[in-house]
Amino acid sequence: MKRYYFLADNLDKLAAIEHDLEENGLSRPQIHVLSNDDSGVTRRHLNDVEAVLRRDVVLSMQRGALIGLGVAALVLAAAHYSGVALSVGWAPFVFLAIIMLGFFTWEGGLFGIQEPHHDFRRFEQALDSGRHLLMIDASAAEQNILNRVTAHYPDLEFSGTGEGSPRWFIGFQNRWRHFIEVMP
Repeated sequence: MKRYYFLADNLDKLAAIEHDLEENGLSRPQIHVLSNDDSGVTRRHLNDVEAVLRRDVVLSMQRGALIGLGVAALVLAAAHYSGVALSVGWAPFVFLAIIMLGFFTWEGGLFGIQEPHHDFRRFEQALDSGRHLLMIDASAAEQNILNRVTAHYPDLEFSGTGEGSPRWFIGFQNRWRHFIEVMP
């Protein structure tokens, strides 16, 4: 899946585009709108970007976890090579290694909360000026649908591509949404 980015000035137009894309076969989890006007997005029932995904929490947590793994390995190596583990036992050092892994992962997440998502940094200026970002995840087979629908909206400004959500994840979201809708 490939992610296509479009900038627009009008949320009503984005609502129409989202509706047209869904009518032509794309599912709601494939379409997202990122805007600084959260109330406008909510009022128009657009599929917005989750708050946690607007920030670089996930990537920063992964980096923190890698650092934590390194520190945990150092703790275990120090315990082994110093010989302290033989006299005291391994349990305190294993627990310390686990705590170090958790601490650095948590700290990485805290750093990530402060940063915008790395995929959205290039759009910060446009978002701050009141524009809105439409993101569409489409497979190669859905490329014709995307081109046909977006051609009807000349105001829509193509702004690049990126890596989209995996097909299995979109499928999971579709099944989950269907499950929630049919629940009594």
